[in-house]
Amino acid sequence: MTMAQRAKIEQSSDRCPVDPVIAGIALLLLLVGIIMVGSASTEVSARTYGSPFYLLIKHSAYVLIGLVAGIMAILTPVRVWQKLDIPLLIVSFGLLIAVLVPGVGREVNGATRWIPLGFFTLQGSEFVKLFSVFYVAGYLVRHKTEVNTSITGFIKPLVLITLLVLLLLGQPDFGASVVIMVAVMGVMFLSGIPLKYFMPVVTASVGAVALIATLQPYRLARLTTFTDPWQHQFEGGYQLTQALIAFGRGEWFGLGLGNSIQKLFFLPEAHTDFLFSIIAEELGVIGASLIIVLFAGLVIRGLWIGSKALNQGEEFHAFIAYGIALLLGVQASINLGVNLGLLPTKGLTLPLMSFGGNSLVVSCILIAILLRVEYECRHQTTGTPVEAKRPRRND
Repeated sequence: MTMAQRAKIEQSSDRCPVDPVIAGIALLLLLVGIIMVGSASTEVSARTYGSPFYLLIKHSAYVLIGLVAGIMAILTPVRVWQKLDIPLLIVSFGLLIAVLVPGVGREVNGATRWIPLGFFTLQGSEFVKLFSVFYVAGYLVRHKTEVNTSITGFIKPLVLITLLVLLLLGQPDFGASVVIMVAVMGVMFLSGIPLKYFMPVVTASVGAVALIATLQPYRLARLTTFTDPWQHQFEGGYQLTQALIAFGRGEWFGLGLGNSIQKLFFLPEAHTDFLFSIIAEELGVIGASLIIVLFAGLVIRGLWIGSKALNQGEEFHAFIAYGIALLLGVQASINLGVNLGLLPTKGLTLPLMSFGGNSLVVSCILIAILLRVEYECRHQTTGTPVEAKRPRRND
């Protein structure tokens, strides 16, 4: 490559400071989310708040706050997050403990997950997802040798993550617990930890999740209902059957934007957990499939950025990219699986799209940090190359 060609590439990089794939997909999902939340929430908004646009305006405000938070995150060097990984873990414990303190946490539908702050209600579990990935990424970099040569080095961070999960289960928030555990274990696997340490812990974790899922009567009832929702369509299977009816009505091309019938108080949480069902009803299988493709592209691109960072020797950057891709991918997969009837009903929003201030803000921050990781890796690529340091897995 000639000097002139290299200068042209660097000039092109400066013109596009962010990764166009990640930024383009994220902005498209945000835009479609605003449109679909507006469509899905008109009736409930009019009945509850007296205006059909109340929830749409609130959602748009959350998106604006998320974009501002994202701009702040993208301007923050990755090394700053690396220095803050342990303080942020302490903040995570503080948030999850505070929400369980009587008079501090707010209970909604039997769950205590929110801390009212006047103008905003904080849901700590959303931020804990990100902070957990920061901590594990930092730990893997600091204790690289110990993690790869001793099972105790592998288990130590999992003990702290397990404590966080136990606090989440106390709220209870089983969905967030699963997302965190899968993302953390995924980052550790991709870091190159030997399978002889990894597989026994994964087996024990899967067993623990299965046990927790069946210990509580309401969770066991969800599993029982999930196997045959039509037998309980007016009881525990109501949401799932109504979601499936939405898919049936939509067929290939949908009923048209704004023409959903299920949003007319048939499908609960139509603008939050079950937004994807309304998308399928109004935009059809074609529109719903496009959303799935966009999320798949977002996750694959995030994993590619992580692989690129690892090849350049930027391990913390790589683990953060892996973690963010997994957080978005796992949460989106669970939400889509619930809407499609492939998983039991679980209260998880669709990232970047569903109504919910905390989820939207954190999703925007996740995307911004991923863009920052890609920018720093690309900047390093156009400068002095770094020898690849991809870890080897010793099975």
